[in-house]
Amino acid sequence: MRLDDIDTSDVNVDDQGNTGGSGFPMGGGGGLPIGGRMGCGSLVLVLIAALVFGVNPGDMLGGGQQAPAPHAQTQGVAGQGCDGSALKKQSCQVLALGNQTWSKVFTDGSYRAPGIVFYDRNGQSGCGAAQSAMGPFYCPADEKIYIDTSFYDELGQRFGAKGDFAQDYVIAHELGHHIQKLTGIADKVQNGQARAGKVQGNQMQVRMELQADCYAGVWAAKNRDRIEPGDVEEGLTAANAIGDDTLQRQSQGVVVQESFTHGSSQQRMQALRLGMQGDENKCDVFFQ
Repeated sequence: MRLDDIDTSDVNVDDQGNTGGSGFPMGGGGGLPIGGRMGCGSLVLVLIAALVFGVNPGDMLGGGQQAPAPHAQTQGVAGQGCDGSALKKQSCQVLALGNQTWSKVFTDGSYRAPGIVFYDRNGQSGCGAAQSAMGPFYCPADEKIYIDTSFYDELGQRFGAKGDFAQDYVIAHELGHHIQKLTGIADKVQNGQARAGKVQGNQMQVRMELQADCYAGVWAAKNRDRIEPGDVEEGLTAANAIGDDTLQRQSQGVVVQESFTHGSSQQRMQALRLGMQGDENKCDVFFQ
């Protein structure tokens, strides 16, 4: 996707570097792996893949548990930190373009731009500790997207989702979760999960993730003039690679649909295609 002319001076950036944090955020007291039976290696695989487009590792592992209390956060500096590496610059450009795109959708002027935080292996978020094994995630408590950019290597090497648009899709999906925070969907889902059983809570989470996939497609469609040959295929490959059924089949050999938290590969590709029609209102289908 062509992003070379995107100005990142207004992007709120915080580069934590290697903060040397410890611990692994597991939501409100921890949770069980998908299916309830999984070795450590498989657990890491699922955490990495599921949180490519997730909001909180505890939500996935524990079926929508409450996030930890927010930690004290440093304030990012607009524009500074975006040029630390090619991947950081690209991430900032995607977010800047996303802010331009969604601010036009929120015609009442209520759009708030999220921040972006880069960290190296260990960091801190408003939702708890951040570690590279988690992959990129959005924290609704502080409205920031957290990224250890080394995950992009995992995306291409482990999951076969290579190309710049696959990486762009990551940011666009996390931005989709921010849209859900602004529209109130995120709070409604969290409140519903607090009253629901595990299976029903997982189903709510699937709908939330699919809507964020759809919003990522909307972002792409509204910037269709920037899309290059092969970009759409890269995005669909990424969506296919991180479907719950594909991940479960790879990690544990069986598919347990009741434990899905992000949707099947087919569902994720369909959600992205739906968004690529360019009408954000169609993404409401997941909550009708």
